[in-house]
Amino acid sequence: MDYTTLGSTGMDVSRICLGCWSLGLDSSSKEEWSVGEAESTAIIERALDLGINFFDTSNSYSWGDSERVLGRTVSEYDRDELVIASKVRFAPEENAHRNATGLSRKTIEQELSNSLDRLGMDSLDLYQTHRWDHDTPIEETLRALDDAVRRGRVRYTGTSSMWAYQFAEALHTSDRLGLDRFMTMQNHYNLVYREEEREMLPLCDRENVGVIPWSPLARGYLTRPHEEVDATVRGETEQRLYEHPYREGGGPEVNERVQELAAEKGITMAQTALAWVLHKEWVDAPIVGTTSIEHLEEAVEALEVSLSDSDIAYLEEPYEPVPVSGHQ
Repeated sequence: MDYTTLGSTGMDVSRICLGCWSLGLDSSSKEEWSVGEAESTAIIERALDLGINFFDTSNSYSWGDSERVLGRTVSEYDRDELVIASKVRFAPEENAHRNATGLSRKTIEQELSNSLDRLGMDSLDLYQTHRWDHDTPIEETLRALDDAVRRGRVRYTGTSSMWAYQFAEALHTSDRLGLDRFMTMQNHYNLVYREEEREMLPLCDRENVGVIPWSPLARGYLTRPHEEVDATVRGETEQRLYEHPYREGGGPEVNERVQELAAEKGITMAQTALAWVLHKEWVDAPIVGTTSIEHLEEAVEALEVSLSDSDIAYLEEPYEPVPVSGHQ
């Protein structure tokens, strides 16, 4: 396993972050493609064996069961060695009450308490806002998060997909008011969605903000030939896969070039696409979700894949601008 410093936090994290959206308990039914407690526990334990120390979850994943299974599993390990991240913004349970969502002080304080209870922890290493809240002034959100840091319940705060001007406003507000600022950006970035290269990634680079992109494999679109994606359980059941413009702007040709280069190097398409993300200097640790140990091991092996400048140029060449996606 390779490690890197996460932005300007000083924390060392594994170059692969295990995304826990697909993990839950046997009673979880939010996503048809999620796995139960036995499989989730096995995946987390194998990740730890492989040297992964960075785990990303949310109060909304599997209606909170993702936090529960993560907390139960890592309780057997040295907590000080791990970097645990969670998020707040969306509903933590089915038919949640009105104040369970958003980024008001009330929601942040109560949902942080609930997340810590589910995880069985006293503090989070990274607490992230899970998209922008148009109904709450950013100053209120930042003050609530700053209080959580000062109380020792959160070590660092981060955020996720939004417009670059919104992120700049949040950073400026923190600096102006002397509040803890967002230290990480969890944004949408992969070979078939590169709109973040225009403004957000240069901004993160300038501000020394850690970048931990979600969907580095385009929700599986870059793991198999594009004509086979629809046949997967996720392809059949997850509408959001088709809301992203992966099939636009040269996406199918990029997919075919990933196939071609993978065959040439004797590796998988997933390893090729993940290696491309890992070669980007502004990326600290892509968030990789999985429902199998095999795919997890495959992702870790991508750290050993070397792409030449010509390989990277060949993969990128078909890309064309696509509509911005993932901010909501």
